Amino acid sequence: MPLQRVIKPKNQRVKRALVGREAKVIENPRTCLCIRGNKTTEVVTGFMKDVHSLKKPNAMSLSRRHEFRPFEDVAPIEALCRKYDASLVCFISHTKKRPNNVTLLRLFNHEVLDMFELGLTNFKSVQALKALQSMAGSKPCLVFSGEQFEVDSNFQRLKSLLMDFFNNEQASKVRLNGIEHVITFTAADDVVAMRTYRIHLKKSGTPTPRVELADMGPHADFTIRRTRLASAELMRQACKQPKVIKPKKVKNVSMDGLGTKFGRIHMKKQDLDKVQLRKTKALKRRPESDAETSPAKKQRSA
Repeated sequence: MPLQRVIKPKNQRVKRALVGREAKVIENPRTCLCIRGNKTTEVVTGFMKDVHSLKKPNAMSLSRRHEFRPFEDVAPIEALCRKYDASLVCFISHTKKRPNNVTLLRLFNHEVLDMFELGLTNFKSVQALKALQSMAGSKPCLVFSGEQFEVDSNFQRLKSLLMDFFNNEQASKVRLNGIEHVITFTAADDVVAMRTYRIHLKKSGTPTPRVELADMGPHADFTIRRTRLASAELMRQACKQPKVIKPKKVKNVSMDGLGTKFGRIHMKKQDLDKVQLRKTKALKRRPESDAETSPAKKQRSA
Protein backbone atom coordinates (compact mmCIF):
# COMPACT_ATOMS: atom_id res chain seq x y z
CA MET A 1 0.00 0.00 0.00
CA PRO A 2 1.59 3.32 -1.04
CA LEU A 3 2.19 5.86 1.70
CA GLN A 4 0.40 9.20 1.43
CA ARG A 5 2.74 12.13 0.98
CA VAL A 6 2.64 14.60 3.88
CA ILE A 7 2.49 18.18 2.66
CA LYS A 8 4.38 20.58 4.92
CA PRO A 9 3.20 24.21 4.64
CA LYS A 10 5.85 26.67 3.52
CA ASN A 11 4.10 29.72 4.95
CA GLN A 12 0.99 30.76 6.88
CA ARG A 13 -1.13 31.20 3.77
CA VAL A 14 -0.53 27.59 2.69
CA LYS A 15 -1.14 26.42 6.25
CA ARG A 16 -4.53 28.17 6.37
CA ALA A 17 -5.46 26.63 3.03
CA LEU A 18 -4.57 23.13 4.24
CA VAL A 19 -6.49 23.62 7.47
CA GLY A 20 -9.51 24.73 5.44
CA ARG A 21 -9.44 21.47 3.47
CA GLU A 22 -9.28 19.22 6.52
CA ALA A 23 -12.26 17.13 7.51
CA LYS A 24 -14.77 19.01 9.68
CA VAL A 25 -17.69 17.99 11.82
CA ILE A 26 -19.92 20.44 9.94
CA GLU A 27 -18.72 20.61 6.36
CA ASN A 28 -18.29 23.80 4.37
CA PRO A 29 -20.79 24.76 1.65
CA ARG A 30 -20.28 22.60 -1.42
CA THR A 31 -18.31 24.26 -4.20
CA CYS A 32 -19.45 23.66 -7.78
CA LEU A 33 -16.91 23.47 -10.60
CA CYS A 34 -18.27 24.47 -14.02
CA ILE A 35 -16.28 22.91 -16.89
CA ARG A 36 -16.77 23.31 -20.64
CA GLY A 37 -16.07 20.49 -23.03
CA ASN A 38 -14.15 20.68 -26.28
CA LYS A 39 -17.33 21.49 -28.21
CA THR A 40 -20.40 23.29 -26.82
CA THR A 41 -23.42 25.26 -28.02
CA GLU A 42 -25.00 28.52 -26.89
CA VAL A 43 -27.78 26.54 -25.19
CA VAL A 44 -25.60 24.52 -22.81
CA THR A 45 -23.21 27.46 -22.31
CA GLY A 46 -26.12 29.67 -21.27
CA PHE A 47 -27.37 27.01 -18.89
CA MET A 48 -23.96 26.67 -17.26
CA LYS A 49 -23.72 30.46 -16.82
CA ASP A 50 -27.14 30.55 -15.15
CA VAL A 51 -26.21 27.68 -12.83
CA HIS A 52 -22.99 29.51 -11.98
CA SER A 53 -24.96 32.65 -11.08
CA LEU A 54 -27.38 30.64 -8.91
CA LYS A 55 -24.52 28.96 -7.05
CA LYS A 56 -22.48 32.11 -6.39
CA PRO A 57 -20.32 32.55 -4.36
CA ASN A 58 -19.92 28.77 -4.03
CA ALA A 59 -19.13 28.23 -7.71
CA MET A 60 -16.08 28.40 -9.95
CA SER A 61 -16.08 28.48 -13.75
CA LEU A 62 -13.04 27.42 -15.77
CA SER A 63 -12.46 29.46 -18.93
CA ARG A 64 -10.30 26.82 -20.61
CA ARG A 65 -11.96 24.02 -22.56
CA HIS A 66 -11.25 20.41 -21.58
CA GLU A 67 -11.67 17.32 -23.71
CA PHE A 68 -13.08 15.13 -20.94
CA ARG A 69 -15.23 12.02 -21.22
CA PRO A 70 -16.55 11.44 -17.70
CA PHE A 71 -18.11 8.01 -18.33
CA GLU A 72 -14.89 6.67 -19.86
CA ASP A 73 -12.22 8.31 -17.69
CA VAL A 74 -13.14 10.35 -14.65
CA ALA A 75 -9.60 10.72 -13.22
CA PRO A 76 -8.90 14.17 -14.81
CA ILE A 77 -12.10 15.59 -13.32
CA GLU A 78 -11.25 14.18 -9.89
CA ALA A 79 -7.80 15.79 -10.14
CA LEU A 80 -9.34 19.20 -10.88
CA CYS A 81 -11.79 18.82 -7.99
CA ARG A 82 -8.94 17.93 -5.68
CA LYS A 83 -7.01 21.00 -6.87
CA TYR A 84 -9.90 23.45 -6.38
CA ASP A 85 -11.47 21.61 -3.39
CA ALA A 86 -14.81 21.13 -5.18
CA SER A 87 -17.37 18.41 -4.54
CA LEU A 88 -19.86 19.24 -7.33
CA VAL A 89 -19.22 19.41 -11.08
CA CYS A 90 -21.32 20.69 -13.98
CA PHE A 91 -19.74 19.52 -17.26
CA ILE A 92 -21.26 20.58 -20.59
CA SER A 93 -20.57 19.17 -24.05
CA HIS A 94 -22.18 18.75 -27.46
CA THR A 95 -21.84 15.92 -29.97
CA LYS A 96 -23.89 14.63 -32.86
CA LYS A 97 -24.86 11.55 -30.89
CA ARG A 98 -25.61 13.44 -27.65
CA PRO A 99 -26.54 17.07 -28.41
CA ASN A 100 -26.76 19.67 -25.63
CA ASN A 101 -25.31 17.34 -23.02
CA VAL A 102 -25.11 18.26 -19.32
CA THR A 103 -23.28 15.96 -16.90
CA LEU A 104 -23.75 16.49 -13.16
CA LEU A 105 -21.27 14.86 -10.78
CA ARG A 106 -21.17 14.58 -7.00
CA LEU A 107 -17.95 13.63 -5.23
CA PHE A 108 -17.14 12.14 -1.85
CA ASN A 109 -13.58 12.28 -0.52
CA HIS A 110 -12.49 13.59 -3.97
CA GLU A 111 -13.90 10.49 -5.68
CA VAL A 112 -16.98 10.38 -7.90
CA LEU A 113 -20.06 9.26 -5.98
CA ASP A 114 -22.90 9.83 -8.48
CA MET A 115 -22.92 10.87 -12.12
CA PHE A 116 -25.91 11.75 -14.31
CA GLU A 117 -25.81 12.57 -18.01
CA LEU A 118 -28.81 14.72 -18.95
CA GLY A 119 -30.17 15.91 -22.27
CA LEU A 120 -31.12 19.62 -22.22
CA THR A 121 -34.22 20.84 -24.08
CA ASN A 122 -36.66 23.79 -23.94
CA PHE A 123 -34.09 26.07 -22.35
CA LYS A 124 -34.90 29.69 -21.45
CA SER A 125 -32.05 31.71 -20.04
CA VAL A 126 -32.18 34.45 -17.44
CA GLN A 127 -31.37 37.10 -20.04
CA ALA A 128 -34.22 35.97 -22.30
CA LEU A 129 -36.82 36.35 -19.53
CA LYS A 130 -35.43 39.76 -18.43
CA ALA A 131 -36.72 39.37 -14.88
CA LEU A 132 -35.51 40.70 -11.56
CA GLN A 133 -32.79 38.45 -10.18
CA SER A 134 -32.25 37.31 -6.61
CA MET A 135 -29.31 38.32 -4.47
CA ALA A 136 -26.13 36.29 -4.88
CA GLY A 137 -25.79 33.60 -2.22
CA SER A 138 -29.47 33.61 -1.26
CA LYS A 139 -30.96 30.27 -0.22
CA PRO A 140 -33.61 28.94 -2.64
CA CYS A 141 -36.77 27.05 -1.81
CA LEU A 142 -36.61 23.64 -3.55
CA VAL A 143 -39.87 21.92 -4.56
CA PHE A 144 -40.00 18.38 -6.01
CA SER A 145 -43.24 17.02 -7.45
CA GLY A 146 -44.02 13.89 -9.41
CA GLU A 147 -44.56 10.24 -8.60
CA GLN A 148 -41.30 9.17 -10.26
CA PHE A 149 -39.28 10.91 -7.55
CA GLU A 150 -40.83 8.48 -5.06
CA VAL A 151 -40.93 5.27 -7.14
CA ASP A 152 -38.01 5.21 -9.58
CA SER A 153 -34.58 4.60 -7.99
CA ASN A 154 -32.77 6.71 -10.64
CA PHE A 155 -35.08 9.66 -10.05
CA GLN A 156 -34.69 9.28 -6.29
CA ARG A 157 -30.91 9.52 -6.59
CA LEU A 158 -31.27 12.43 -9.05
CA LYS A 159 -33.45 14.23 -6.50
CA SER A 160 -30.74 13.78 -3.87
CA LEU A 161 -28.11 15.10 -6.29
CA LEU A 162 -30.19 18.17 -7.21
CA MET A 163 -30.79 18.95 -3.54
CA ASP A 164 -27.04 18.92 -2.88
CA PHE A 165 -26.40 20.88 -6.07
CA PHE A 166 -28.72 23.84 -5.45
CA ASN A 167 -28.83 23.82 -1.66
CA ASN A 168 -26.53 26.52 -0.36
CA GLU A 169 -25.33 27.01 3.20
CA GLN A 170 -27.18 25.15 5.94
CA ALA A 171 -29.42 27.43 8.00
CA SER A 172 -31.14 26.63 11.29
CA LYS A 173 -33.60 29.52 10.89
CA VAL A 174 -34.83 31.25 7.74
CA ARG A 175 -36.39 34.70 7.63
CA LEU A 176 -39.50 34.97 5.45
CA ASN A 177 -38.11 37.90 3.47
CA GLY A 178 -34.84 36.00 2.99
CA ILE A 179 -36.44 33.46 0.63
CA GLU A 180 -36.20 35.31 -2.67
CA HIS A 181 -36.63 32.55 -5.28
CA VAL A 182 -37.98 29.04 -5.65
CA ILE A 183 -36.73 26.23 -7.90
CA THR A 184 -39.26 23.54 -8.84
CA PHE A 185 -38.51 20.13 -10.34
CA THR A 186 -41.44 18.21 -11.84
CA ALA A 187 -41.00 14.61 -13.03
CA ALA A 188 -43.47 13.25 -15.58
CA ASP A 189 -43.06 10.83 -18.53
CA ASP A 190 -39.30 10.40 -17.86
CA VAL A 191 -38.75 14.17 -18.18
CA VAL A 192 -37.67 16.51 -15.36
CA ALA A 193 -38.92 20.07 -15.82
CA MET A 194 -36.88 22.70 -13.98
CA ARG A 195 -38.52 26.08 -13.39
CA THR A 196 -37.16 29.03 -11.40
CA TYR A 197 -39.43 31.78 -10.05
CA ARG A 198 -38.87 35.00 -8.17
CA ILE A 199 -40.95 35.36 -4.97
CA HIS A 200 -42.84 38.63 -4.42
CA LEU A 201 -44.51 39.28 -1.05
CA LYS A 202 -47.57 41.53 -1.35
CA LYS A 203 -49.75 43.14 1.30
CA SER A 204 -52.80 41.04 2.19
CA GLY A 205 -54.27 42.90 5.18
CA THR A 206 -53.26 40.04 7.46
CA PRO A 207 -49.97 39.16 9.23
CA THR A 208 -49.30 36.57 6.49
CA PRO A 209 -48.36 38.26 3.19
CA ARG A 210 -49.77 37.25 -0.18
CA VAL A 211 -47.20 35.37 -2.29
CA GLU A 212 -46.84 35.90 -6.04
CA LEU A 213 -44.42 34.12 -8.37
CA ALA A 214 -42.75 35.65 -11.44
CA ASP A 215 -40.59 33.89 -14.02
CA MET A 216 -36.94 34.44 -13.23
CA GLY A 217 -35.08 31.68 -15.06
CA PRO A 218 -33.44 29.48 -15.93
CA HIS A 219 -36.13 27.15 -17.31
CA ALA A 220 -35.12 23.78 -18.78
CA ASP A 221 -36.27 20.20 -19.39
CA PHE A 222 -34.00 17.22 -18.77
CA THR A 223 -34.02 13.62 -19.93
CA ILE A 224 -31.76 11.04 -18.30
CA ARG A 225 -29.32 9.52 -20.80
CA ARG A 226 -26.67 7.69 -18.77
CA THR A 227 -26.08 7.17 -15.06
CA ARG A 228 -23.36 5.88 -12.78
CA LEU A 229 -24.61 5.42 -9.23
CA ALA A 230 -22.64 4.70 -6.09
CA SER A 231 -22.93 1.35 -4.37
CA ALA A 232 -24.99 1.00 -1.21
CA GLU A 233 -21.86 0.65 0.95
CA LEU A 234 -20.21 3.78 -0.49
CA MET A 235 -23.47 5.73 -0.13
CA ARG A 236 -23.71 4.64 3.50
CA GLN A 237 -20.18 5.92 4.17
CA ALA A 238 -20.95 9.24 2.47
CA CYS A 239 -24.12 9.75 4.53
CA LYS A 240 -22.54 8.72 7.84
CA GLN A 241 -22.76 11.40 10.51
CA PRO A 242 -20.21 11.87 13.30
CA LYS A 243 -21.33 11.10 16.83
CA VAL A 244 -20.68 14.70 17.90
CA ILE A 245 -23.59 16.16 15.94
CA LYS A 246 -26.03 13.32 16.57
CA PRO A 247 -28.77 14.42 19.00
CA LYS A 248 -28.60 12.70 22.36
CA LYS A 249 -31.55 10.49 23.16
CA VAL A 250 -33.61 11.76 26.09
CA LYS A 251 -35.42 9.22 28.21
CA ASN A 252 -39.23 9.14 28.12
CA VAL A 253 -39.40 11.81 25.37
CA SER A 254 -40.72 10.95 21.92
CA MET A 255 -41.68 12.82 18.76
CA ASP A 256 -44.49 12.04 16.33
CA GLY A 257 -44.48 12.49 12.56
CA LEU A 258 -45.74 16.09 12.79
CA GLY A 259 -42.95 17.18 15.15
CA THR A 260 -45.05 17.24 18.35
CA LYS A 261 -43.06 16.33 21.45
CA PHE A 262 -44.54 13.88 23.94
CA GLY A 263 -43.22 13.18 27.43
CA ARG A 264 -43.91 10.29 29.79
CA ILE A 265 -43.96 10.91 33.55
CA HIS A 266 -43.55 8.05 36.04
CA MET A 267 -45.28 8.60 39.42
CA LYS A 268 -45.86 6.49 42.50
CA LYS A 269 -49.21 4.83 43.08
CA GLN A 270 -51.60 7.29 44.73
CA ASP A 271 -54.30 6.56 47.30
CA LEU A 272 -57.24 8.62 46.07
CA ASP A 273 -59.07 8.26 49.39
CA LYS A 274 -56.39 10.30 51.13
CA VAL A 275 -56.02 12.98 48.46
CA GLN A 276 -57.03 16.41 49.74
CA LEU A 277 -59.79 17.72 47.46
CA ARG A 278 -61.89 20.84 47.53
CA LYS A 279 -64.67 20.53 50.10
CA THR A 280 -68.17 20.96 48.66
CA LYS A 281 -71.55 20.18 50.16
CA ALA A 282 -72.55 18.07 47.19
CA LEU A 283 -69.65 15.70 47.70
CA LYS A 284 -69.73 15.76 51.50
CA ARG A 285 -70.49 12.41 53.11
CA ARG A 286 -73.43 12.35 55.50
CA PRO A 287 -74.50 9.74 58.06
CA GLU A 288 -77.08 7.17 56.99
CA SER A 289 -79.67 8.45 59.51
CA ASP A 290 -79.60 11.93 57.96
CA ALA A 291 -79.92 10.47 54.49
CA GLU A 292 -83.09 8.54 55.46
CA THR A 293 -84.81 11.50 57.10
CA SER A 294 -83.97 14.05 54.47
CA PRO A 295 -86.94 13.25 52.11
CA ALA A 296 -89.44 13.69 54.96
CA LYS A 297 -87.96 17.06 55.85
CA LYS A 298 -88.42 18.15 52.26
CA GLN A 299 -92.09 17.18 52.27
CA ARG A 300 -92.74 19.16 55.51
CA SER A 301 -91.08 22.23 54.10
CA ALA A 302 -93.23 21.96 50.95
